[in-house]
Formats: sequence, structure tokens, C-alpha cells
Amino acid sequence: MAARDRRAAETGEHEENTFFHRRPAPALRQLVAWYSAYREAGVPPATHRGLPSPYLTMIVTLDDPLVVAAHPDPRTPPGSYDTLVGGLHTTPALITHDGRQSGVQLALTPLGARALLGLPAGELSGLDLDGAEVLGRPAAELRERLLEAPGWDERFAVLDAVLSRRARPTRAQPAEVARAWRRTLTAGGRVSVSGLAREVGWSTRHLNGRFREEIGLSPKEAARVVRFDRARRLLQHAAVSGRRLTLAAAAAECGFYDQAHLAREFGAFAGCPPSQWLAEEGGHGGELFRNVQAGAEDGSPDSMA
Repeated sequence: MAARDRRAAETGEHEENTFFHRRPAPALRQLVAWYSAYREAGVPPATHRGLPSPYLTMIVTLDDPLVVAAHPDPRTPPGSYDTLVGGLHTTPALITHDGRQSGVQLALTPLGARALLGLPAGELSGLDLDGAEVLGRPAAELRERLLEAPGWDERFAVLDAVLSRRARPTRAQPAEVARAWRRTLTAGGRVSVSGLAREVGWSTRHLNGRFREEIGLSPKEAARVVRFDRARRLLQHAAVSGRRLTLAAAAAECGFYDQAHLAREFGAFAGCPPSQWLAEEGGHGGELFRNVQAGAEDGSPDSMA
């Protein structure tokens, strides 16, 4: 009997499609914005675009491995992963499945990378790595504990417990970088590099260098990613809720010059126009955007970190 079938028989857990999000324990919320649970079975094979966002990604699969057909860094060959850790990026990953996928995704804040992963987010910029390359043996041990847990509540409890033990406070991160990042996030990306530099008391050149080291993107790139992420979440939420939202309205709300500006940014970050992304990710029968990168739906920042 396959592991997933044996576990379903023992626990009564069925292969129903499941997609939802959970906040981590309060002590972890400056390090992890949210957990996402997903289980999908009996659907047509598909390719999903893993879009740039303000959060690092950690995925722990429960059954079949995660198959990445194309990474943000084109030098990285396609691969399959039981656990994966990915840094901030500015081009999409392409994730495929054969009709079945399950696991948990963690949205890690860039300012929490040192505490949870033991290295600055800048060292993971544009990369997708096997979890063991970043965490060592604990990556496989975490997956085993999640596989043994009888249900989603217990899996989230495992994540809270493991991450709380692993978190190591650090003072290595410059306060100026943390301040600039938080300002970028809370402003929805509507900031200038010169304005950030004035706020933190650094030159633009110094801020660019230290920010990239810690976060993995330049301040300008980070602002663009934050702004794009907010826009695509607004479009996603409108599609899910049935609310009419034009691209022009989304562009205005998220600080783009106009609809053409938003369309250009979508092409750069998603590799396709907004209309194509909506059609691809929307699927059929109203099952909209149920994938491993759903995240928050209102377009607002999920964490100050």
C-alpha cells in the first residue's frame, strides 16, 4: 500500500482538494508571514507560475515531490524536491504536476532568514535549493514529522514547534536595512531609493549594497516586486470573489503610472500578460487560484518583517 493510501486508511484523511492558510504562532510572525496547506487530486495535469513575491518560499511536500520545470535562474536544471527553499526572485518559476500535489508552503520574511535559515536572504537570491542544502538533516526530519501528523491542525502545530526551537535571534542584520525593508512593504512599493536612503541616513550607493546583501534584491527591485505582488493579489481576489476590477483600476490602486505600466511589469515578472495569467491560473468551473502560491487575497502586507 502506498504511503499516502496507508496514511489515509489509518487516519481517515481523504484525498479531497484542500487549500487554506494559517498564521503561525505569535512569536513567529516576524519570521513567517503564513503557512499554506494544499492537497489536490484528480485534476488535469497543469503548469503553475511561481511568481515573484516579497517572501522567501519553503515547501515541504506530503506525497509526490514538487516538480520544478523551470527555475528563476535559468542555469538551474529542472528537478523534483521533497523539500525546497527559494529566495526572492524577479522572474517566475514553472511548477508542474500530474493531477496530484500536496504539502505545506511557508512564506518566510526576508528579515527572518538569518534567524530561521542561518544565512541572509541575499545568499538565496534567485535560487531554488533542496531543503537539505540549506537546513541539512532537519529538512528531512521536518517532513517525516509532518507525514506522521494525523491532520492539518497537527501539522501546523509541528511547524510552530520546530520553527520556534530553530529560531535564533541575531543582531547581524543592520537596523537601517530592516527599516528600509519595512518601509517598502508597508508603503506597497511606493517608495524611491533616494527617499529610503534619506530616511535611514545612508547614501543611496551604500543602501543599495547592504540591502541587496540582506534581502536579495536591490531597493528598486524590491519596491517593484512589492507593488507587483499587491496588484496580482488584488486581481486574484477580484477573480475569486466575482468582483469586477479593471486593469486600469488595479494599476491606479497599486501605484502604477497607468494600465500599460502594469502590463509591462506583469510581462517582466510573470512572463505573460495579466489576461493570460488570469486565464491560466483560473482553471475551470470556478476553481480559481487554488495552488501552492495562493497567499493572502486582499493585496495587503501580511507581515511587517
